[in-house]
Amino acid sequence: MRLLITILFLCFSSLGFADGHKKPIKIGILHSLSGTMAISETTLKDTMLMLIEQQNKKGGILGRKIEPVVVDPASNWPLFAEKARELLTVQKVDVLFGCWTSVSRKSALPVLEELNGLLFYPVQYEGEESSKNVFYTGASPNQQAIPATDYYLEELDVKKFALLGTDYVYPRTTNKILKQYLIDKGIPESDIFVNYTPFGHSDWSKIVSDVVSLGADGKKVGVISTINGDANIGFYKELAAAGVKADDIPVVAFSVGEEELSGLDTTNLVGHLAAWNYFQSAESDLNSSFIKAWKAKMGNKRVTNDPMEAHVIGFNMYVKAVEKAGTTGVDAVRKAMYGIKVPNLTGGTAEMLPNHHLSKPVLIGEILENGQFDIISQTKEVPGDAWTDHLPESAVLKSDWKSLGCGMYNTKTNTCIQLKSNY
Repeated sequence: MRLLITILFLCFSSLGFADGHKKPIKIGILHSLSGTMAISETTLKDTMLMLIEQQNKKGGILGRKIEPVVVDPASNWPLFAEKARELLTVQKVDVLFGCWTSVSRKSALPVLEELNGLLFYPVQYEGEESSKNVFYTGASPNQQAIPATDYYLEELDVKKFALLGTDYVYPRTTNKILKQYLIDKGIPESDIFVNYTPFGHSDWSKIVSDVVSLGADGKKVGVISTINGDANIGFYKELAAAGVKADDIPVVAFSVGEEELSGLDTTNLVGHLAAWNYFQSAESDLNSSFIKAWKAKMGNKRVTNDPMEAHVIGFNMYVKAVEKAGTTGVDAVRKAMYGIKVPNLTGGTAEMLPNHHLSKPVLIGEILENGQFDIISQTKEVPGDAWTDHLPESAVLKSDWKSLGCGMYNTKTNTCIQLKSNY
């Protein structure tokens, strides 16, 4: 009798362990909390902790509590791979939310694909990638860089362009796309100035001088900035020191939002621009509720920003996908993600597409003296492209993980190309 009871106990215990009802759902948070990118990424860690806390108050997911597992890759790109492996193999997390720079994502990508991990990546990026192990909840170039360039061309009549970026894959690939786009639009290559600086760069005097000199012939100059991290502080300070105002040479930034501006004296930045898919100043009931909850949790001085909204969307989609699949298994969750819709914070709806990208509105904001943005342009939801139409080698490629099971399908040869993820 005792043997029978023991066997039954072990059977029921193993069933309980198998379906996970007695285990928490573990979410790995892979964001830099130190180093040059901490200025941007720490807030995303805080966002995830708040979302997890809120969901746990609702009963978790599938009746299971969510347990956050936080690591610090310290703005050290190879360390993102090590920490991703630690999260998946030692901590045994069910999913990862994290990374900011593309080089950090590309560092982690081979590990994710080897171990079949799943990452929600919340920041604008250069496109030209579609992995079955990543859901890209930030903007691709057609949802940020191209519309911002169109705004310069059509609304501000900019004739010369300074493409300034931090020296890594996102700025270089984005600027490659933008340079070709501008040439196709009739801008001479000689009127396009491209410059790259290392992470944490601080001496901007020569570069700002070169940008000013670009307009010596009287043509309107515009700066498109893919400068990342705390290097933005020195760049904007040098602009102010040189007396450059938005009316003279406007700057549109793709990596400067409310969080970055909160550490700057914005007096001399009024009128410069940023292109995102969300601003704190967006007017919607859901955004008002989110801001209220954020400030109640973190304090009135803390602001919200675009990558935070991407984490909100990604997290809510993950919750719905797990509930739909009835499991945290990566393959089942991936399949359940396609077509999932959740409200965004600007009043519209985000949908996960078969190419692992979202539909997102494009917003252009003008910097105000209080560090917020006046939204001066907003589109309806734009489907994100994994592969740009503006480079010939990419225009023939299509990503469709739902029907084709391929992220790099050549529509000319009707073949699936294996994307090399080693970086």
